[in-house]
Order: sequence, then C-alpha cells, then structure tokens
Amino acid sequence: MKTSLYTYLTEILGEALLQTLYMTIVPTICATILGFIMAVILFISKPNGLKANKTIYTILSFIVNIVRSFPFIILLVALFPVTRFIVGTSIGETAAMVPITIGASPFIARVIENALNEVDEGLIEAAKSFGATNIQIIFKVIVKEAMPSIVSGITLSIISILGYTAMAGAVGAGGLGKVAIVYGHQRFDTSVTIYVVITLIIIVQLIQSVGDLAYKRLK
Repeated sequence: MKTSLYTYLTEILGEALLQTLYMTIVPTICATILGFIMAVILFISKPNGLKANKTIYTILSFIVNIVRSFPFIILLVALFPVTRFIVGTSIGETAAMVPITIGASPFIARVIENALNEVDEGLIEAAKSFGATNIQIIFKVIVKEAMPSIVSGITLSIISILGYTAMAGAVGAGGLGKVAIVYGHQRFDTSVTIYVVITLIIIVQLIQSVGDLAYKRLK
C-alpha cells in the first residue's frame, strides 16, 4: 500500500526534516570554521603570499586534496573508527556530523581560498603602503572584499552537505535519506521516494534563494 501525501506530511516528514536540518546546519558551521582557517593558511603561505612558506602550503594543500578525492560514502565508512572514538557511536545523526564536517571542510577551504585569491592585488599593496599589518590586511581588506564570493561558495557547500546527509541515511543516520531508503526503497513504495525528492528540491531552492539574496546585499 502506497503512503499518502497526508501521511508523509503528518507522520514522517516532521522528524526526518528536523534530523536533516540538524545534520546540515551544525556541520556547515563547523566545516566553515575549519575551512576558513585552512583557507587563510593556504592563502598567506602560498608562493608570493603574505607569509610565504612552501612547506606548510604544500603539506596542507596535499591533505585538502586527499580528503576531497574521497567519495563521501567511502569517507563515511572509513571514518567509522574516528566517529566512534569522538562521539561513542557510528550510528545516528550526531555521529554522521563527524564525517560530514571532515568531508565538507576541505571543499569549503578551497572555495574560500579561491575567493581570497580573486581579490585585487592592488588593494593589498595599497593596504601595505598605509602600514597595515598582515592581520589587518587579511580581515579588513581581503576577507571583506571576498565576502560576496565566500557567501556564494558557502551556499553551494550547504547544498552539497545536504546531499551528504541523504547518503548518511544509508548507513544508520536519520533524516530524509533514511526515509527514502526505509520507507521508499526497502518497502518498494515509490511515492515516498518522490515525496523525499520534492522535499529536497524545495529545501535546495530555499537555500539557494537565501544565498543569492545575501550575495546581492554584500555585492
């Protein structure tokens, strides 16, 4: 018997949606903080950077590229021991946030790094000529100028993280991914899968709209 839209909205969607938002918002905040730190280090340590250091740049860039090269579902399984060590279990929404954060951080780091690299070198030279310190140059000039691009990149990252939460549902986490697998795939109920897809499309559209609005305001 196929699940009705009313049943989906009243009995299934509420809890699953809250779990998905939980697994999206918290890792986004954590990954953005970690990604920003990595991006700033990459930016200042790059060749011709404010504090050029080939060793630091090469090592960090290599680590970022290695983590980014893993398909998320493989990274999710590979990090089970790390997740179990940090939160005491590898199952559930809280456990899923560990690999989601680790998987998203390098992606956000590259997004922010690219945004920082787009800032006009002339602005940096002008700030130096006025005696600005490296900290002032980074936060009052470079980050400020790059903020629209950073926001645009983080918007895309949030949508990717939303996709990660759906995959996490396949290995014990809750959320819309679990609903699609348990209620849809395993019970051969195509209607639930369709409802989940529509729900995810609506969420993505909302995220993108808010991100576009923030970009225009900052621009």
